[in-house]
Parts: sequence; C-alpha cells; structure tokens
Amino acid sequence: MVIARVPFRVSFFGGGTDYPSWYRRFGGAVLSTTINKYCYLSVRKLPPFFDHSIRLAYSQVEHCSELDQIRHPSFREILRFHGIHRGVEAHYDSDLPARSGMGSSSAFAVALLHALYAYRGKMVSHKDLALQAIHIEREVLKEAVGSQDQAAVAHGGFNHIRFETDDSLVVTPMILGRDILDELNSHLMLYFTGTIRFASEIAKTYCSDLGEKERNMRLLGDLVPVAIRALQQQNLREFGHLLHEGWRLKRSIASAISTDAIDEIYTAAMNAGALGGKILGAGGGGFMLLFVPPEQQPAVRERLKSLLLVPFEFESAGSQIIYYDPENAGPEAVDMPV
Repeated sequence: MVIARVPFRVSFFGGGTDYPSWYRRFGGAVLSTTINKYCYLSVRKLPPFFDHSIRLAYSQVEHCSELDQIRHPSFREILRFHGIHRGVEAHYDSDLPARSGMGSSSAFAVALLHALYAYRGKMVSHKDLALQAIHIEREVLKEAVGSQDQAAVAHGGFNHIRFETDDSLVVTPMILGRDILDELNSHLMLYFTGTIRFASEIAKTYCSDLGEKERNMRLLGDLVPVAIRALQQQNLREFGHLLHEGWRLKRSIASAISTDAIDEIYTAAMNAGALGGKILGAGGGGFMLLFVPPEQQPAVRERLKSLLLVPFEFESAGSQIIYYDPENAGPEAVDMPV
C-alpha cells in the first residue's frame, strides 16, 4: 500500500493572473502558502477475488472492470496517464470539503499522481507533479483552472509563484523568519461559509476574457510585490489592508465572485475589527480568510458565531509519500524511501 498526503493552500494575492488567458500575454504571479489541512490518497493492489478489477472510494464507491467505466474524471484520466488499467484500489480522504476554495481538486490530482508513482516504484519531483496535474486538469479534462493550486500544493510552503508567458513555473520560497510567520498566522481567521461550488464554473464567468479587464488585473498583480515588501518589513497592518484592496479589485472582475451572503459576512467581520480578507479560490462560496488583529478576534468570533471557524497553521512539506509498503504496491515496485 502507498499513502500520499498533500496540503491545501491559502492564496493571498495574484489570483486570476495564474490563468493562461492572462499569463500567456502578460505573465502572472501569486503569493500563497500551504496549511496543515490535508487530503490523503491511498493506493494498493486489488486482490484477484472480485468481479471488478478497479475499486475507487471517495464520496462515492465505484466498482469497475475497465477504465472507461469510471465516472470520476480525475481518477479515470490519471490512472490512464500512468498506464494502470486494472488490479488497483484507491481511497480518497480529506480534512476539508471539496469545492470550497482551498485547491482541493488540484490537491487530489497531485496526490493521486504522486501515490501512483510510488505504487509503480518511481520517484518524481514536486515540479513535475505540478506540471502534470496542470496538464491533466486543463488539457485532458478541459477544466477552466489556473496554475497556482497545483504548484502550491505540490511544492508546499510560503511561496512567490510566477507564471511565465511560455507556460513555465518559477516557485520561489519566501525567506521569512519564524517570528513573522507566527505573527502573520496569528492574525488569520479561516471561516467556512457553508456553501460549496464548482470553481471551474465560477472561473468560466471571467477567465476567458481577463484581457478585457486589463486594468484591474494589472492592479491585482501589482499587489504581489507590495505584499512581499510588507512582509519583509514586518508591516502586518499593511498586509491586512492590501488583502482588503485585493478583495475589492477581485469582486469587480465578475459578479459571480461574490454573493449577498458573502458580502454580509465580510461586512460583519470588517465592522467587528477585521482589516481585510477574501473568499478563497474562484469565489462564489467556500472558505473566507480574514485578517484580524488578535485583540479584535473575540469580537469577530461573536459576530460570526453561526459560521465554522477552522484553526490552521502554515506547513512547508508539500506533497509527500507518508506510507509505503512494497508488498502491496505495483508489479514494478522497488524499495524507495518514504
């Protein structure tokens, strides 16, 4: 058996510039981090005693005799990508709900890719995992996705990620002291709005014509170096105000990004002492990140007591194989480090 663990991500600035319709013309960049909330993907050889040759367990359970019978698109195409057509069982588990703005679909893709490489006894780099996940989601599944989630969750850590016009990725870890990272973490509150949505459907409402919104997109991109400088100067209040400016700009790109309910939550938090925040991911629901000075957090918790607050910490490991048993791995398996 093999178990892969992949973190979810929190994106602070630059979201939208990671879509090819934008960065292939102008380049793009985001500032993001991964957190200690994870998805897990286990893979093992399926014993030869069943009528089916493939068993998949996620929010549903599928028993199939061949790849084309698989209903879950990512499971089907990533198994096909690895050339695995039978004799396999895979289980997906997660700390957070899907379709909630935390990069869950890309984390799933990276986790399954990584688990199947280990299952086959092969090593793979974080960069290759990210690029292959992008290829499968965008080119094979034809989903309207950006490139930041795959890069963020595969590499892990607090990163400045650049998207070049030639489709290449440059992932630069932020060099920040433990004290400033802990202080930033203490100012962040993560709330689940109670609404889930398909990010690709929200993204379709704006990612195809980002060039027509060039002014605001450029302003969103310009916030990335300003936010990096604020962190380097340990100016957290400015970082919080920049989050508010980024949310204001992102809301102006398309009406589907926010809703009346989201606006009410955000306004309540700001009135209680938050300095800024945003809906994570493409928008429309999922998780809301708020930047709140610690002394104001009791007031925010009281105003938003009907919502689920999710404590978290930053993490830096990225995609990992956390368990490897060669006895239950694939036929090509060899001894490899965990």
